[in-house]
This record gives sequence, C-alpha cells and structure tokens, in this order.
Amino acid sequence: MGKSGTFPHWPSPPYDGLKRPEGLAGKEDLADLRAIGMGLAFAFMWSSAFTSARIIVADAPPLTTLAIRFLISGLIAVVVARLLGQSWRLSREQLYATILFGICQNALYLGLNFVAMQTIEAAVAAIVASSLPLLVALFGWALFGERLPHVGILGLILGIGGVVLIMGSRIGGGVDLFGLVLCGLGALALTFATLAVRGAASGGNVLMVVGLQMLVGSVALAVAGGVTETLEVRWSWQLVAAFIYTTLIPGLAATWVWFTLVARIGAVRAATFHFLNPFFGVAIAALVLGEALGPADLAGVAIITAGILAVQRARRTAH
Repeated sequence: MGKSGTFPHWPSPPYDGLKRPEGLAGKEDLADLRAIGMGLAFAFMWSSAFTSARIIVADAPPLTTLAIRFLISGLIAVVVARLLGQSWRLSREQLYATILFGICQNALYLGLNFVAMQTIEAAVAAIVASSLPLLVALFGWALFGERLPHVGILGLILGIGGVVLIMGSRIGGGVDLFGLVLCGLGALALTFATLAVRGAASGGNVLMVVGLQMLVGSVALAVAGGVTETLEVRWSWQLVAAFIYTTLIPGLAATWVWFTLVARIGAVRAATFHFLNPFFGVAIAALVLGEALGPADLAGVAIITAGILAVQRARRTAH
C-alpha cells in the first residue's frame, strides 16, 4: 500500500494505484462492526478468486477465458459508472494509470497467475499474491525512501521469511518451478505499477477507471490468447459456475465492497484487512479443492499473516 492509499481489485489484490480520500468523519474506527464485516467479506472474496481460477483453467484456455471475464466485468462497471454520472473523459494522469494498470494488473499479474495455476495449486498462487503488500512496502522503502517504522521492517522480515519457508517446502515437494516463477513475475509487475502511479488521483471516477482498466486488460489478454492458445473448452457445470462466480464476486462485488469500506474508514485502515488473505486463500483452496496443507504451510501462513499485519499497522501509524 503506497502513500497514496491505493486500493485493490482482484482478482482485485489488490491495487489500482489511485488515490482515495481518507475516511468519513465519525466512521474511521476499525472497531466499527459494519466496517469489520465489509473487511472480512472483501478479504474472503478476494482470496476465493484463486480457487475459482484453478477450476476454470483446468478446463478452458486461461488467457482467453480471462479476456472474456474482463470484457463482461468491464462493460458492466462502465455502464454502472455512467448511470452514476461518472465520466469516461480521463485526465492524462488517469489515462496513464488506467493503461498501466490494465496491462500490469489485469493482463500480466492475473494472466500470469491464470497460466501458472494450470500446473500449481491455488494455495501456492494465493500465498505469492498475498506478498503484494510486503513487496510494495519493501520497494517503496528501498527505492523511494518511504517511511517505514521499525515494526514495519520487522513485519517485512517476518513476511518474507514466511514465504521462503513455504516455498522451500513446496520446492522440496516438487512444485512446478515454471508456474511459481510466473506467479512471482506477476506479483512484481503489479508492484511496479502500484509504485509507478502511487501519486495518481481518481478524480471521483473510481468505478469508471476500474471498468476501463478491465477493458484494457481484456484487449491485451485477447491478443495474447489468440496468439498462444487453442480454443478448446471442456464444458461442465463446475466451469460455468466458477466463471460466473469469478466474474461477479471477486471481480465486481469485491470491488464495490472495497470502495465502500475505503469511504467508511479510509484506505490505510482498510488495507489492514489484507493480513487475512494468506489464511483465507489456503483455507478456501483446502476446503473446496481438497489441496493438502503441511506443517510448513500452516506455519508459513501464520508468519506471513503476522508480517502483513505489522507492515499495514506500521504504515497506518506513519500516516
């Protein structure tokens, strides 16, 4: 989470790099039960996207399917934004952020994750993706001198240590290294975009900007899919259900919940809920897909969770 108070959307992970106003007066307390409910709902929806994606890529080409998903989500978001009176005339800064995030988040980050989940488990992809707050804080501190208190540095060390613990165990267990590298490259692409546009302002067009980002990503993914994939689909009710779910729930519902939460308690406080993503990500994959969890996975998830929470708390203090 950069100084700008960036906000995610998934799988919407979670960032689009646009500045949001801090919370409304009288509604900033994280003890607000409604805010807690929205934060838990957002973290659950965001984390569940890896499991639904794993189901999709088992039976359909990942890039083409993702392009269709973003076409549908993007058109819905743009139409709703227009009904709310938002304009699709963007400033140069907004246009830059929209194109950059459409490519880096929707095409590279999510596209690489979808391809990777053909050969790696959803839990592994979720753990790598959950390191995004750590990567943004690390590179923001190392490259741009963004302030990070000692507890935040400790959180970085913990979080990275947890990732190393899990990945060391997984590599020893024979995880597909190519898929793992794709997830890592996707996380780095989104980290770069987040830091590159950390000062961009939304100008009140947040839903329109997100919708246009989806459409940019859809075009890029359609081109990549057309060049690299064969359109072969094994139709099943599980595939259809997973596609509808990932389009409407992580793609649209989670985005709306995030905006509402940010407006209620502010972007910095809302980002604290990201500490739940590693736990939800592996738990949902285990429950729905039956993915096995070893002692190193459980310990690593606990360490990463503590690290993300420490980093986000530190950044909240710094603000």
